[in-house]
Amino acid sequence: MKTFLIDDDPLANYLTKRLLRIEQFSTTISTFESAEAALAVLLQQPPAETPAVIFLDLNMPLMNGWQFLDALAPHENLLRGHCHIFILTSSLALTDMEKAKTYALVTRLIHKPIDRLEIQAIYSQLQGERPA
Repeated sequence: MKTFLIDDDPLANYLTKRLLRIEQFSTTISTFESAEAALAVLLQQPPAETPAVIFLDLNMPLMNGWQFLDALAPHENLLRGHCHIFILTSSLALTDMEKAKTYALVTRLIHKPIDRLEIQAIYSQLQGERPA
């Protein structure tokens, strides 16, 4: 399974990546400190190489998480069912939770920092969706 981490905080990326490796969550983990860079790589991927999971921070300079999701909207049909986006945020705003529900590609909003139990639950959920 391929995973993208998109967060402008290098320490957050490092810690999340390390936890994903400990939990053997992904075979490939790519980190991006800007949503623009992640978007450019994502849109160049052949469909078979699309990441199964994207962990997306909301609060980033230049292009924030919402703008990243808006930029993906024209590609939603190609990504739906193949790419699950989990928003990672330190925000406790209910408006963020409600807004996240309006994006078909967003599977869930998770409060930072992500922990082992959350990663295990996501992994189990994704394994349950795969055909036997």
